[in-house]
Amino acid sequence: MHIADITMFWTPSSGGVRTFLEAKDAWLAKQPGIRHTLLVPGAIAACAGAHVTLPAPSIPFGHGYRFPLRRQAWVEQLVGLAPDIIAAGDPYVLAWAALQAGRQLQVPVVGFYHSDLPRLVGTRAGQWTNRWLNAYIARLYRHFDRILAPSQVMADKLRSLGVERVFVQPLGVDPVLFNPCHRDPAVRSELGIDDATRLLVFAGRGSREKNLPVLLQAMTLLGKGFHLHLVGSCLPARLPDNVSKTDYFVGRQQLARWLASSDALVHAGNRETFGLIVLEAMSSGIPVVGVQAGAVAELVVPGTGLLARPLSAESLAGSVRALFADGWREMGRQARRQVEQHYAWQQVLPQLLGHYQELTGQGLAIPEAHFG
Repeated sequence: MHIADITMFWTPSSGGVRTFLEAKDAWLAKQPGIRHTLLVPGAIAACAGAHVTLPAPSIPFGHGYRFPLRRQAWVEQLVGLAPDIIAAGDPYVLAWAALQAGRQLQVPVVGFYHSDLPRLVGTRAGQWTNRWLNAYIARLYRHFDRILAPSQVMADKLRSLGVERVFVQPLGVDPVLFNPCHRDPAVRSELGIDDATRLLVFAGRGSREKNLPVLLQAMTLLGKGFHLHLVGSCLPARLPDNVSKTDYFVGRQQLARWLASSDALVHAGNRETFGLIVLEAMSSGIPVVGVQAGAVAELVVPGTGLLARPLSAESLAGSVRALFADGWREMGRQARRQVEQHYAWQQVLPQLLGHYQELTGQGLAIPEAHFG
């Protein structure tokens, strides 16, 4: 079986979709009778093994993302590859290219709904866009043979728009890379904090939906005895005294070191579509303090962390205090076990392959159930 992935959600160095696709590619390469091709935007047209790029303009202030404007070259590339199934990973031009190529090849096309487009646009342009964008999403995804969503909250959103054939297909994490064994006492020395201080971490872009102002206000309320280190890009310039930052994306190994060396991840985002950093923290053996909203609430099950009220610095700070008042080390161990049992790539990717096998007639039917 030849599987072709196409998406614009690809940057040179980071991104949750890229992490997913690289893990998927590595795992599929070990499966007998499977061929995988990845088609993504780049600066120039190029082909490096199973990785194909076509040129597309970069998005200003877009953190390395590129936006294809015309679909025909992408359709022709897909038709030339002649896959048995196509997986489209974004809701823009390349999704329509995948559908057009699928019709020409008469092969199934799967849509993976990674991002909540109406919410993302509405946050920046205003809620007046929601009606139009919801109609667009419904019209697009009704064309796919199957739609995969990384969380229950995303699947429910699609179903509320009248989209059918939606399955929950969670993402995963590498439990070898994100592992408690990477804990490094030198991290505290680098930050200038002592062993008695609770070290918290957050990793990600400083985008509006991460609610970093709420997180920083919570740190002000927590005061001495707690220190937060932010890792990512576009992070706030002004920080409380008990907050530090690494204002650029670090490599995966360095991120694994930061997570394993911290005492807990704190995440104030209330509209996450999945929350890969939450899984990476749990895999690193640390508990999570999140909020009771979005996909993070699906990942932080009882015993692996605590959930605060959304958009409440007081509740977030109170949850952090409660975490360290009792049992936080055991929560970290339970978080690690939860990932090993349910979210390691070797657990998640066979489910994904099962969808492809069913659609191409090469496997048993998958019941319409939730995998989260």
